Amino acid sequence: MAMKIRLARGGSKKRPHYSIVAADSRMARDGRFIEKLGTYNPLLPKDSEERVKMNMERVQYWLGQGAQPTDRVSRFLEAADVLPKKERANMKKAEPGKKAQERAQEKADKAAAAAEAPAEDAASE
Repeated sequence: MAMKIRLARGGSKKRPHYSIVAADSRMARDGRFIEKLGTYNPLLPKDSEERVKMNMERVQYWLGQGAQPTDRVSRFLEAADVLPKKERANMKKAEPGKKAQERAQEKADKAAAAAEAPAEDAASE
């Protein structure tokens, strides 16, 4: 049986609340699970201790049994120093496209030229 440690969503519309559960990977996200390991409330501030609560003893047990944490749960475990931090792919989605980069370069060149022009005028006088 392929085990996962993952989030199961609860709460009403636009008020999410998640349970951290150990479940068979073939079950639905909010469906049947084997054990509840903790909670995650994304509406609380990031520095709040109540935001993520986990029973670390049981999490360790399930990791020892071969359960694989999902990406979000593994981040919680990395923050709690249970798992080593792993290198993640740094997606370049936020970078502008070629044409936007060219326009920005042209704008920077014009600004540099404009900054040089007054300096040359002052030097010649």
